[in-house]
Amino acid sequence: MGVFRQVAEYLYIKKPDPNREKTQWMKYMHGINRISIFVFLFCLLVMLVRWVIIPLFK
Repeated sequence: MGVFRQVAEYLYIKKPDPNREKTQWMKYMHGINRISIFVFLFCLLVMLVRWVIIPLFK
């Protein structure tokens, strides 16, 4: 499985593989990865606003 496919599954862009093994620990790992990707994207958005958008209006 490729990295981009896994990220697409975390961001709910692509449906997960139904044949993949589902264990409790895998659910925890994927949940933590999903949270970290959302936090990273949120931080990128905040940085964009602070460094690009706000200086344009000053």
